[in-house]
Amino acid sequence: MAKAVLITGSNLGDTTAHMAAARDQIARTVGPILACSALWESDPWEFEAPQRFLNQVLVVETDLTPQQLLTTVETIERSMGRRHKGETAPDGHRLYHSRTMDIDLLFYDDLVLDTPTLTLPHPRIQERAFVLGPLQEVIPRYVHPLLHQTIETLWNNLQENTTRS
Repeated sequence: MAKAVLITGSNLGDTTAHMAAARDQIARTVGPILACSALWESDPWEFEAPQRFLNQVLVVETDLTPQQLLTTVETIERSMGRRHKGETAPDGHRLYHSRTMDIDLLFYDDLVLDTPTLTLPHPRIQERAFVLGPLQEVIPRYVHPLLHQTIETLWNNLQENTTRS
């Protein structure tokens, strides 16, 4: 069994209910949830929207491969009304939108992977407070397999850099 770390996010509709529904579906289809952060509220990242996001990190135990896990969480997203995932602008940058549910795979054990459909660890974790905040609640001493720093250190560094800006 592997340990996978997911982040869920929602900023449309009844976000609290969407987060609970996602946790239930993940527990049923991915595997048992071993740890769960509090719900974190954040502004949209790299796009503008009037609604704030709720985000939550889940640590799950799974017998799914990373690709099977990605397919499973994409199915959950679609079942909850998710559209537009993976859209890109003409300049190649990813386009972000408001959504009922977004589920990203952050870590899968200590696996480092870069395929056309899945990159592990999830890129840019160290730049996103809405990811590092809940991560540091549940796995503060986990060492990022590429950056070789703990989640707690990455969180503290981000907080320092944000304060200076």
